[in-house]
Amino acid sequence: MAVAGAGLQALVQQMQQVAQQAGGQQQAAPVQSDDISFAGELKNAIDRVDGMKKAAAAKTMAFERGDPGVELNDVMVDMQKASVSFQMGIQVRNRLMTAYKDIMNMQV
Repeated sequence: MAVAGAGLQALVQQMQQVAQQAGGQQQAAPVQSDDISFAGELKNAIDRVDGMKKAAAAKTMAFERGDPGVELNDVMVDMQKASVSFQMGIQVRNRLMTAYKDIMNMQV
């Protein structure tokens, strides 16, 4: 997770840099973006959502089997985390599609 956090931090820095350049401000420090891309970060986010969903499903199955150490509250929390992250992914997708449509409808 530390690698993903570093990637997100670099992405935020890139976004701040672009915003500063658009506003006519000088950038504070150069951002090193050798291996960071929007597509890569998007894929990582989707993979994390999928991982949460799979972990919640595995914990649910373990609870249903009666495995010791698997409590109902843990199952419910994991299911909610997966649900919230999935809903966030849907909202991000919707906003990306809206932005794409807006850009495509712009007159040049």
